[in-house]
Amino acid sequence: MPRQITAFSNPLVKRIRGLRDKRHRREEGLFLAEGLRILTEAREAGILPQFVFYAADSAQHPLVVALVEATEAHGGEAIETDADILSKLSGKDNPGSVVGVYAEFLTPLDSLDRTRADLWLVAERLRDPGNLGTILRTADAVGAGGLILIEECVDPFSVEAVRASMGALFTVPIARAAWGEFLPWLRSGPGQLVALSLDTEVDYQAARYAAPTFLLTGNEAQGLPAAYAAECDLRVKMPMLGKADSLNAAVATAVMAYEVLNQRR
Repeated sequence: MPRQITAFSNPLVKRIRGLRDKRHRREEGLFLAEGLRILTEAREAGILPQFVFYAADSAQHPLVVALVEATEAHGGEAIETDADILSKLSGKDNPGSVVGVYAEFLTPLDSLDRTRADLWLVAERLRDPGNLGTILRTADAVGAGGLILIEECVDPFSVEAVRASMGALFTVPIARAAWGEFLPWLRSGPGQLVALSLDTEVDYQAARYAAPTFLLTGNEAQGLPAAYAAECDLRVKMPMLGKADSLNAAVATAVMAYEVLNQRR
């Protein structure tokens, strides 16, 4: 049976609000997700929150009812509250009708099955949570096997990255590894490592991609380190016909991913 919380001073509200901070997320092993669409996508993927906060005026919405029932059936707790509390939790002036608290989940690199998909996305030292979330959405859209984060990337469980992923965080496996761990794993089986690079004359549409293809995107500002690029099987670039010298990292990843997908089709 859902309980009600309407006081800002409630210890659970203070604890959950702290999850907007990376240090607290690491300590708790928990993260926040907001919005009925995102939480419903998580539920449909079989991932349920430990806590779900929902606005009293949305209690009868069929998707909220389904979310509350599924959360309670799996040992989680449903909490009815108001818009002010939801705003405090999410950090938004106009919060969604639900906020969920989930256990962090990452897939160990060695547990990834490269044979389950012909395309994988790899990101090195990404700094922008919006880019990471958008790359997750791209991975979901093209049916990629997962996203592998190399070195110190932005936290995929930050409120901003979760929001930008629009639910793809719950549908795309995510692994994290150092370069020195990733490369031996990659070379232990089939896989073509393709770098998005400005330091090449190979047009991205002229190249031919072998399955499984691992698309490697570098840091937004610095690109890939030269040593990493040298280890790739192929480096490709997109034509830049204007004054800009490069595309946004997430946009470039999406263009490349669809080129690989189109070749498969």
